[in-house]
Amino acid sequence: MTIGPGLRPFALALALGTAGGALFSYFHLPLAWMIGAMTATTVAAMAGVALHVPKPLRNAMIMILGVMLGSGFTPDILGRLGEWSLSLSALAVYLVLATTLGVQYLRRVARLDPPTAFFTATPGGLNEMVMVGTQMGGDSRTMALSHALRVMLVVLVIPFAFQALGLYDPARRGTLGPPLLSLAPLDVALLSACALGYPLAKLLRIPAAQIVGPMLLSAAIHLAGLTEGKPPGVLVAAAQVVIGASLGCRFTGLNIRRIGRDGLTALGLTGLMLLVATAAAWMVDEATGLGLAALILAFAPGGLAEMTLVALALNIDVALVATHHMVRIILIVTLAPGFYLLWRKWRSRRGKI
Repeated sequence: MTIGPGLRPFALALALGTAGGALFSYFHLPLAWMIGAMTATTVAAMAGVALHVPKPLRNAMIMILGVMLGSGFTPDILGRLGEWSLSLSALAVYLVLATTLGVQYLRRVARLDPPTAFFTATPGGLNEMVMVGTQMGGDSRTMALSHALRVMLVVLVIPFAFQALGLYDPARRGTLGPPLLSLAPLDVALLSACALGYPLAKLLRIPAAQIVGPMLLSAAIHLAGLTEGKPPGVLVAAAQVVIGASLGCRFTGLNIRRIGRDGLTALGLTGLMLLVATAAAWMVDEATGLGLAALILAFAPGGLAEMTLVALALNIDVALVATHHMVRIILIVTLAPGFYLLWRKWRSRRGKI
């Protein structure tokens, strides 16, 4: 059976992603299926291979991940919400500081124009920041590439840095999920129904609806004690492969020189943000004792799906990490446009525009 030309980039992306994930898993590397898939497809894409992961498939896999993350919200979590008040407040301060420093770096070092610099420096959702930034006059290609590179670098750096610094013990590596046929029919029905969270969240215009909606419904049924079930491990591994491959596919068709130039800029920006995130996490941990590793993941400038996957793979407080990243995205998406308009007005009064 031959594969049609339209399906070939998709088949190649899945094949390379699966092979990369299997290779990384064989060597017991952290977050193997996602990082392996991302590495293999990124190398192929930069070499000029045409790759593509359909958005509906990526959304479906992110929904599975959302249901998995929601299963981490057990009833005992309710007693811990008060413990997170200080870290959530610190998160808001961190976002302002990281964005301010990032904008200064991108303006002075990378010489980006104001809207491109601002919406590149805000550690929010890629799609939302590119859409709003483009409306404000920013360079959509630069913003999209910089955000994609930042997320990829964070995903690559944190697991290996944790292992090198002793914040992650490979023996404590979390399981992806139960065997495929181990779930009871009621659990299958309840977990499947959580997929309705995506259209509901989209209707309510909740940011990152494809993961937040199913995660909230899954959290609700688990907090209510209706089920203790989780999506099967094979589906979670498949979700990692698809999400990793879709990150790598973002580099298909891009000029290698541009990737190199923007890559250096993204490397500097990511390093700056990680330093601020680590400092903020250390201070909050000193005050609360919530755990340095969990707080670094909660503050890290990566994507909601990617950072919670790291927490899941490293067996680190998934509920804390997911909650902080949901709050981060909501704050950035709702407040960033207004803050940019205020900044532009201030610059105009000072004669800088």
